[in-house]
Amino acid sequence: MSLLSVQGLGKSFGGVHAVDGIDFTLHRGELLALIGPNGAGKSTTFNMINGQLRADRGSVMLDNQNLVGLHARQICRKGVGRTFQIAETFLSLSVIENVQMALLSHTRNIFSFFKSAAAFQRKEALELLHQVGMADQADRPISELAYSDVKRVELAIALATQPTLLLMDEPTAGMAPAERNALMALTKKLVVERQVAVLFTEHSMDVVFAYADRVIVLARGRLIAQGSPEEIRVNPEVQRVYFGSGATFEDFNA
Repeated sequence: MSLLSVQGLGKSFGGVHAVDGIDFTLHRGELLALIGPNGAGKSTTFNMINGQLRADRGSVMLDNQNLVGLHARQICRKGVGRTFQIAETFLSLSVIENVQMALLSHTRNIFSFFKSAAAFQRKEALELLHQVGMADQADRPISELAYSDVKRVELAIALATQPTLLLMDEPTAGMAPAERNALMALTKKLVVERQVAVLFTEHSMDVVFAYADRVIVLARGRLIAQGSPEEIRVNPEVQRVYFGSGATFEDFNA
């Protein structure tokens, strides 16, 4: 049975159908890539699932609970985590303090007047940092890290909320090829181990075809194709939307 089921999801702005009645499912332990040209409706879809936008129609069912109409914080507590195209961290805090803040927020702990907040859930935060390969840099200011390492910390922050569904918006944006592959390989490993479902958008087709289990393609708010990476790679309608006639993804990645 699918963890996430999206049915008839739609959102309009004035007379423009940003998302026009799309359907898809997502299973535990699966990475599903959501791709499409600029203006396809990817961000709008993400924001409706995450509660930052309210859908005009349709349903978003997570474990048979409809998320439509809930606020983003309520949806987070239902088990939906998110990372962003530009990493969202507290630059004034250390690496471990960023993860501790996420843990404290998720568990709703109230600070004691007699105990430093830095001591709360340090062990749990270190374990999360170990999982993403950042435990040895736990006490460094996050402002000193390379961007690829910041993205690893952001992944640990997202996992601190114990999500069953993780939304990743352009997770490898701004990263070199080797860094992109390292982050996505780590993500896939954690997804399988934790049986988390991941929906991610991505402009780098090499990342999509290497790491997605399935791919769905939007164009002008409509779902035009879905299938395995191999099926999407050779789909003539997808190639036409991306490149016009006469080009392929092999040309794009050359």
